[in-house]
Amino acid sequence: MASVGLSRVLEPVGVLPQAAWRLDARPEVGPDEVRVRVERLNLDAASFRQLAGKHGGDGAAVRAEVLEIVRTRGKMHNPVTGSGGMLIGVVEEVGPESPLPVKVGDRVATLVSLTLTPLVIDDGLVGWDGRGEQVPASGHAILFGRSVVAVLPDDLAPELALAVFDVCGAPALTDRVVREYADAGSPVSVAVLGGAGKSGSLALTAARLAGARTAAVVVSDAERDALVSAGLADHVAVSDARDPVAVSSAVSAALGAPATVTVVCVDVPGCEHGAILSTADGGTVIFFSMATSFSAAALGAEGLAADVTMLVGNGYVPGHAEFALDVVRRTPAVRALFEARVSAD
Repeated sequence: MASVGLSRVLEPVGVLPQAAWRLDARPEVGPDEVRVRVERLNLDAASFRQLAGKHGGDGAAVRAEVLEIVRTRGKMHNPVTGSGGMLIGVVEEVGPESPLPVKVGDRVATLVSLTLTPLVIDDGLVGWDGRGEQVPASGHAILFGRSVVAVLPDDLAPELALAVFDVCGAPALTDRVVREYADAGSPVSVAVLGGAGKSGSLALTAARLAGARTAAVVVSDAERDALVSAGLADHVAVSDARDPVAVSSAVSAALGAPATVTVVCVDVPGCEHGAILSTADGGTVIFFSMATSFSAAALGAEGLAADVTMLVGNGYVPGHAEFALDVVRRTPAVRALFEARVSAD
């Protein structure tokens, strides 16, 4: 079996790298490991929001804390949110037994979380002001035999590709779930909470391409106007996803009934019960937010006597990277939204 990185775990011994408190990030590669020269990190939205909120938007303080996390843990693993992000870089060395489809010199994006990726930063993040999710960086990272990695496409800017890869599991899983309902002969409606963000806009587009009626729930008039202008959803409603009654009413008003599938892409806590209430009996809730409390979701569904299937969007579906890139290439409005976000970062 390909390596899962157990030899890199320093404490506690015996757990997998994602669950570990500290990893060994030495640059020497094992037989099936790969070392990547880091060029840029992409912090996940929940982690960046938490850090920015903690430090009141002080970019220097955010940068200092990211450096401290990486220094002490040997990986970028936010101890509050439990999340990390991903990175792009250039392959420096490939172990002789590595099964990964890369070679020295390939420019790649890691499709596994930074929470399980041994990482060293050697430039003090001097090129980052601490005010955006994308982080210019220098250092090295280690991938294992069971890691997932993609060579960057030639037709997209690296920063754009990184932003797409960061959330590529969302559209792929949304497509799969929608098509399962459609194949069973059921009309499908999809509500996306947080539809204006990266994962939300891709999930909306994937649902529509799969034939579903769609509704987006966003938090502000500005986000509503952006989505309406882009034409990515059949209906767009403004509501606080943390207010269960308000958000479920907004979804039912938009679609005429609760959604068959509700996708949660909001990077703040407290959206579990609204998503459950927004979903029809026999429907499915997909949680893509790292701010989700899965105990709140499970106990909330029980308390509401909600007959819904709840899925954890784990970020991996076979072929997810190419699927997400195809959605972006086929949908100029989605690409424009991503490019605007990358520019803002």
